[in-house]
Amino acid sequence: MNIIVCAKVVPASSVTIQIDPGTKRMVRKDVTQELDPQAACAIEEALRLVEKHGGVVTLVTMGAEDATIGIRNALAMGVNAAIHLSDHALAGSDTLGTAKALAAAIRKESFDLVLCATESSDSYAGIVPGQLAQLLGIAPVTFAKEIAIEGKKISIKRQSESGYDGVESELPALVTVTTGINEPRYPTLKGIMGAKKKEIKKYTAADLGLGPTDVGESGAREKVLTVGKPPSRQAGKAIKDEGEAGKLIADFLASLKLI
Repeated sequence: MNIIVCAKVVPASSVTIQIDPGTKRMVRKDVTQELDPQAACAIEEALRLVEKHGGVVTLVTMGAEDATIGIRNALAMGVNAAIHLSDHALAGSDTLGTAKALAAAIRKESFDLVLCATESSDSYAGIVPGQLAQLLGIAPVTFAKEIAIEGKKISIKRQSESGYDGVESELPALVTVTTGINEPRYPTLKGIMGAKKKEIKKYTAADLGLGPTDVGESGAREKVLTVGKPPSRQAGKAIKDEGEAGKLIADFLASLKLI
């Protein structure tokens, strides 16, 4: 079984995220990066599946050169190989441009299953996996809290508000996993040393057959128009009970059209 894991390298949890007022994009230059903890759950699940069924795990990530730190961490966990999409032409891509780049890279590989986090821990958009499945022409199976594979069929327990739903699909498929699906393993010293010998393929936008109308800021369909702080909260209204508190509260709720 060949499993592709799409993972993002994000600012470390200790970093206060800043937005560039000019580009209106997250500042990533000279910021400590790490493998997205949510993506680590997808990597862990891929490793468990190949330990049970055999096969290889390949990581695909898009980012600047400093994304290597996250790639090395994934390889140290046990991922067999990695693909790094790194090119100034990819900077400023929106979710669709990102999905196009990832899809183009994945098509260069043989795969049975694509695993993703439900959403990244820096932007929390949660849009890319669905777009990626559409571009690859495979079924999206989302919010998996448990995965089982039998032959050419995958079944999951899909997390819901009241418990879970059972969902099945034929392979190949794309599955997004929740953070509660597992506890990612820590890289061992042997894994860290072995990661240095593993292959990291690098692709540019041109390598993937993508131009300025597909990716990058010029190809983005989504635009951030403005960035600002939310308005300050106004002081609440205190009602002192002097026998008419119930009526005053009811009148207040009625004024907000809540009753």
